[in-house]
Amino acid sequence: MNVYLAGLGRLQRLISLLVAAAVLAACSSSGSGSGGSGPTAASCNPADPTTASECGELLVAVTDADADFVSYTVDVLSVSLQRRNGASVEMLPAATRIDFAELSTLSELLTSALVAPGDIAGGSIRVDYSNAEIFVESAGGVVLAEAVDDTGAKLGVVDLEIQLDDRERLVITRGRTALLSIDFDLSASHEVDLTFAPARVMTRPYLSAEVRPLDEKELRVRGVLIDVDTAAGTYDIRVRPWHRRDGDFGTLTVFTTSTTEFEIGDASYTGAPGLAALEDLGAGALTVAFGTLDVSSRQFTAEIVHAGDSVGGDRFSAVHGNVVARNGDTLTVKGALAVHRDRPAHYRRTVIVEIGDGTRVSKVGDSQAMLDKGDISVGQRIVAFGQFTNPQVASNDPLGPDIALILDATQGRVRMLVTHLHGTVNSVVAGQLNMRLRGIDRLGIDLFDFTGTGVNAMSDADPLDYEVHTGSLQLDALEVDKSVRVFGFVTPFGEAPPDFTGRTVVDHRDIPAALGIGWGLGGTAVPFSSMNPMTGLVLDMANPQIGTRHHLLLGRELVNLFDLTGPATIAPAGTRGLYGIWEPGHIEQFADFADFHDELVNRLGAGANAQSLAAYGTFDETTLTLAARKVFVHMTPTQ
Repeated sequence: MNVYLAGLGRLQRLISLLVAAAVLAACSSSGSGSGGSGPTAASCNPADPTTASECGELLVAVTDADADFVSYTVDVLSVSLQRRNGASVEMLPAATRIDFAELSTLSELLTSALVAPGDIAGGSIRVDYSNAEIFVESAGGVVLAEAVDDTGAKLGVVDLEIQLDDRERLVITRGRTALLSIDFDLSASHEVDLTFAPARVMTRPYLSAEVRPLDEKELRVRGVLIDVDTAAGTYDIRVRPWHRRDGDFGTLTVFTTSTTEFEIGDASYTGAPGLAALEDLGAGALTVAFGTLDVSSRQFTAEIVHAGDSVGGDRFSAVHGNVVARNGDTLTVKGALAVHRDRPAHYRRTVIVEIGDGTRVSKVGDSQAMLDKGDISVGQRIVAFGQFTNPQVASNDPLGPDIALILDATQGRVRMLVTHLHGTVNSVVAGQLNMRLRGIDRLGIDLFDFTGTGVNAMSDADPLDYEVHTGSLQLDALEVDKSVRVFGFVTPFGEAPPDFTGRTVVDHRDIPAALGIGWGLGGTAVPFSSMNPMTGLVLDMANPQIGTRHHLLLGRELVNLFDLTGPATIAPAGTRGLYGIWEPGHIEQFADFADFHDELVNRLGAGANAQSLAAYGTFDETTLTLAARKVFVHMTPTQ
């Protein structure tokens, strides 16, 4: 799901929140009624071993695409699916608090259930904003924001409809796993106003849903260990999503291979020895796995597994975030998620992490690297493990002073994670890319202090000309002043230049683009100068109703649509996409662009106005065409 943000004090950028469904073996409760051919609900009882084989499997995960929200935490109260005969299936056994901003680069397993065979027609999700933790950047700092409706009233509990396109049926089949992707889209109506304190985030949320998701991401699976089958190369967990300390959200079988990397406490393993070490931990140990889901077989295979003391919230507390400054052995972490041993995880604007000679340091993807505290530098994304020395610091006063939590990791550990750079190209030579940084992971560059990163003060990292070592990576496609994205690791503290070692470089042609435009609450009857089911929709940039939202986001580069050489065209990217038309309380969606086009023409002709539009794909600067895989339009009700 994507969200477009525009602020009066500072334009925010497009974000995405999507709720994707994944799969695997699970055991929970199912609703009644089959709603189609096959066994009835009475013949499928997940708790009864004699009938459980008559059920199908359905598993739900959550994710968030690149966002400018530093934190977007809400409570998901229920995920209820509806069969064609009207019967309901509740997928979520308990309310779950989710920070969607933390999930910008992956999906996370939310819940699973055994479900009676039959067709699913739609459903709803209930979201509670009452205790939301929504934070955005402002003037080099992080400020609280409140979600409000069109009238400025703070949002509370919101029920969001799930509607499926008739061409994309969700069918639960005996003995098989079904897949559903629920897209929590706020893109065309999410607007930030920084002139208020707290800032206001105006939103009119709606959902779209896919049976065959267009977007694929790495899947993260959390849970407590049930058992290990070393012969089969698998282990079973009881799912506990996000950083929950309790609850039963189904079971999952995790497959491993000879190349799966395990980190268990202080030790690292590869393949079968890691699985044996996991077995030695015993049932009840916390586990986190990162891997891929085979869409055809619905089999989840872990590439990385953390367990025991390598998981925050077990014996150690943990902090997830980016180092924004370093002074000696003191790290300042912003956009931080604090995972406690004795209370729920929560967002903190600032956490201080103390490290020392006893801090054990590791790097994802390089388990044999010999690292120490000196390898941790400004910009690096980390997970730090230790004990909070001032846990009494209140977490329920986001408007109060930014009093930092302090994590003592002097006898703990720090795991360095792959870090994402966003910016534009300054220059390119063989083996090196110089770029103007716009952001690191989900933080704007103004939050970072690079003092001390270089071998001397003159060689400290310069965000205006950040030096990236690229080795043998192919750089021919890069163009000066064009957007670029780099994945890798920051150079050890005090050793720059270069400032960063890139493992992957993505040029502007492959960077996802997001287009957002709005015409106010009243909307417009003529948002496009031309509409064609094959060639697309051409924006009418002369329309006087165009409001503050009229931008194209390429990575973290924000382009004003009025600065383009002509009007942008939104065209279908291929034969399959996701296209939605929303009006208050209801969404209709289409897999075919021509069907979407025809219904949009009908709505506009019948008196409905377009309030806003969000489209996602890749942008061709020569033709000014966005090849869109997803398009969503908010409309007023038909007159």
